[in-house]
Amino acid sequence: MTANPAKGQDPISLLDETVTLARKAPLSPTNFRVGALIYSPISSNIYTTGYTGELPGNTHAEENCLSKLATQHSVANAADALGAGREFTLYTSLEPCGKRLSGKKSCVERIIETRSHGGGIRKVVFGAREPGTFVKDSKACEMMTEAGIEWEFVRELQGEILKVAREGHVKAAREDATRQPTDLNSLTAEERRQQEETQRNPKKRMMEVEPPQT
Repeated sequence: MTANPAKGQDPISLLDETVTLARKAPLSPTNFRVGALIYSPISSNIYTTGYTGELPGNTHAEENCLSKLATQHSVANAADALGAGREFTLYTSLEPCGKRLSGKKSCVERIIETRSHGGGIRKVVFGAREPGTFVKDSKACEMMTEAGIEWEFVRELQGEILKVAREGHVKAAREDATRQPTDLNSLTAEERRQQEETQRNPKKRMMEVEPPQT
């Protein structure tokens, strides 16, 4: 298994690395910019990294970590790549999602699946809780506890992590504020209905924005 030595072995240094990865993610109003890596506490090596939108589609950082690892080893999934009896820690800037509004498999479900051979991700370390922007009252930590996966919330970088995670939302809000108001008299009945619906449900508008293509 190919690996790279970690610059620092303490949780803060490794979480700082995930923030650096998160900054590579494209700005989007429909997701958080997140970085993640898989680390071996035995060898002190980083085995793979990922960030939001790194791979095609509406992909999350943890999802990309696991997908890249499977591809690197030409196997069907990350559980096969990580192997039986070998345990790893996943560091992610933001608490992994326990539910996705898109209907795709959540990152927590993917993490749990790595345990199918008796090894895989044993622990998850994150630097900020998932805000309730898209999914209220995340159950991610409960899901990990029930699956026997240890988790740790390290708070020291929380402010910077949330700032990076929300940058796409801030940009979209600024663009909305500067956009010229629509002349309602020029709209068709259907266009007027759609605009009224969007104003009633701004979260629906955010989720309907096409994700950036990579």
